[in-house]
Amino acid sequence: GGILGAHLGFNSDADATGGARRRQFEPIVGSASHNILCPLLTDMYQITMCYAYFNAGRHRKHAVFDLFFRKNPFQGEYTIFAGLEDCLKFIEDYKFTEEHLDFLRAQMPTAKEEFLEYLRQLDCSEVKIYAMKEGSVCFPRQPLLRVEGPVGICQLLETTLLCLINFASLVATNAARMRAAVGPNKTLLEFGLRRSQGPDGGLSASKYSYIGGFDGTSSALAGLKFGMKVLCRDGFRDGFVQSFSSLDDLES
Repeated sequence: GGILGAHLGFNSDADATGGARRRQFEPIVGSASHNILCPLLTDMYQITMCYAYFNAGRHRKHAVFDLFFRKNPFQGEYTIFAGLEDCLKFIEDYKFTEEHLDFLRAQMPTAKEEFLEYLRQLDCSEVKIYAMKEGSVCFPRQPLLRVEGPVGICQLLETTLLCLINFASLVATNAARMRAAVGPNKTLLEFGLRRSQGPDGGLSASKYSYIGGFDGTSSALAGLKFGMKVLCRDGFRDGFVQSFSSLDDLES
């Protein structure tokens, strides 16, 4: 399950400092093999709640959402905040396409056409984001990110922001714990692409392990996209060894 939750309330944009790296990367969105980050990457009930706001004439009412978590992962004492850059890119590019609207029209056959027109025109120009710096050390019930704006669009952002921050913070925190365990002088490499949660999960895990303190990756694409050090050039798999049956197979 996720480590984060959303809540209406608190006020905080305080910064925390820690040992995790704060680096500028190309955002994950659109860079993995599946460009799936779009307004429909949300729970359907978020859209139906937005429709309820619209029908009640409350969709433009000002709202404040704070994103926080209740418990550190891995039974630890801290969490590394990650995923902010991808959140900002998602918000910047937020736009429903005609394909999205046709799908919603089929899923919500009784929805007013005026609501679909509202979605067609919707963007995040009235949304304000306040957040910790990416890579900061953070703690339970401490707001990581605040979203302010019309409640309709803020509601639609909730699930996607949680998705982007949950996994990123989990990976970065795990990497930071490993770095703390081995100390600053050991080289830590990640090569989990073959066991990751799909291509998008694999690429983002490479990035956020780097933010958490790893030195490099085996992923060629992560090296290209994020300027990470590709440090597993000398590795090889058992299939390579098994292709040679004796020393005679080696050319002198």
